Amino acid sequence: MPRYIPTIGLEVHVQLKTSSKMFCACPVGYGAQPNSQVCPVCLGYPGALPVMNGEALKMTALAGIMLGCDIAPKCKFDRKNYFYPDMPKNYQITQFDLPICIGGGVPLHEFAYPKDVQKSIANPGKVVKLTRIHLEEDVAKSTHFESNSGIDFNRAGTPLMEIVSEPDIETPEEAFAYLTSLQQILIYGGVSDADMEKGQLRCDCNVSVRPEGQKELGVKIEIKNMNSISAVRRAVAYEIERQTDACERGEKLVQSTRGWDDATGQTRHQRTKESSHDYRYFPDPDLLPVDTTVFMAEVRAKRPELPGEKRDRFVAEYSVTGYDASVLASERTLAEYFDTAAKGAKKPKNVANWIINDLLSALTAAEKTISNCPVSAHALDELVNLIDDGKISSKQGKEVFAEMFASGKPAAQIVKERGLEQVSDTGAIEALCKQVMDANPKAVGEYKAGKLGSINFLKGQVLKISQGKANPQVVNDLLAKLLG
Repeated sequence: MPRYIPTIGLEVHVQLKTSSKMFCACPVGYGAQPNSQVCPVCLGYPGALPVMNGEALKMTALAGIMLGCDIAPKCKFDRKNYFYPDMPKNYQITQFDLPICIGGGVPLHEFAYPKDVQKSIANPGKVVKLTRIHLEEDVAKSTHFESNSGIDFNRAGTPLMEIVSEPDIETPEEAFAYLTSLQQILIYGGVSDADMEKGQLRCDCNVSVRPEGQKELGVKIEIKNMNSISAVRRAVAYEIERQTDACERGEKLVQSTRGWDDATGQTRHQRTKESSHDYRYFPDPDLLPVDTTVFMAEVRAKRPELPGEKRDRFVAEYSVTGYDASVLASERTLAEYFDTAAKGAKKPKNVANWIINDLLSALTAAEKTISNCPVSAHALDELVNLIDDGKISSKQGKEVFAEMFASGKPAAQIVKERGLEQVSDTGAIEALCKQVMDANPKAVGEYKAGKLGSINFLKGQVLKISQGKANPQVVNDLLAKLLG
């Protein structure tokens, strides 16, 4: 029996972060009263004419630049004709043969994969190739109740970017990594919030299987209705298994669309899949072709340093680990916070540890984000420098940080108010060491007899009588010297 090889391509629909809709002035917003953000244009009234949203064009071009696409010097809009209740005009304005972005790719970095497979990635550094990115308008949202259905047209006309990958993805885990990486890049560029729960990023998966050795792809099955990246992984895994089982039984697969049922963990048949000629595309007569060259200099100037570029720089510039760099670069605001703190720190790696181990935990517990963090980047690097300079201990640093987070006071002020600054005066500390050694002859004898761990007891006694102010490293060095 032949082994079957899966092939996966993803079509990702992304709502752009514009203030108004694609072809009218209605506001774009999530959670508003149903049908409260509509007008004759987005409701498809006869005679209502579209006016193009230039900001949406620029955002799509920026997404293309971040993803390494070629930006078409000219693009145009077309009508995709079909009937469905959520499409008031009975056609969707989209781009067919002249999209704004062509080619490109999404790099899959190691830490974008699910944690359970990060140590066994078959193809590290893979880049999933893109076919195109085109711009279109979103449709309305249908909600199905027990005895009827409702349609909310607030979403109709929202600028929507469709990112189409090549059939370049080979496993459910690669699909997960692709979406994670893509989502991160889009958020970095500020083109979308890309929140799947709010419908700002939606994904259709095209899955097929073919016998090993066969070049021609198998029958493509489209899967819809996944509302999280984890759900995409599960849906693709299920569909690969379903198609493989069907082929092994000799069944003939038919090109179709299936819906993912998260409750049962299965896909279910919805309809046979249409071909492009079924939509009778033709150029929209109400919209002129777009010359993108007039705004590309402005768009290129807005390209940010991307997550992968930040990760590589953090490793090279600050000597942090690949994992730590991945955490720190996961959000643009967090990366900028670390960058600022690290530049003022004597040991940037220690700043990274404080952010990952202490700051992020405190923010989570307080239900805050890095954007409204009560401890500024400069305040954190001041605290870390106090510890690295030996002026306070790591334990005291934790106490100071807790007060900084609660009060917003700078570290130096808290240290001064609480009298925490450590003593590094060797003369004063040596006197304390001799005092402790005289009071604990048994521990001194054990150390000299070869029980070297006894020095820790003596060190603890020195720190105790100094009320934690003696520099632990200085204490350790002096005791070792005095004990011979």
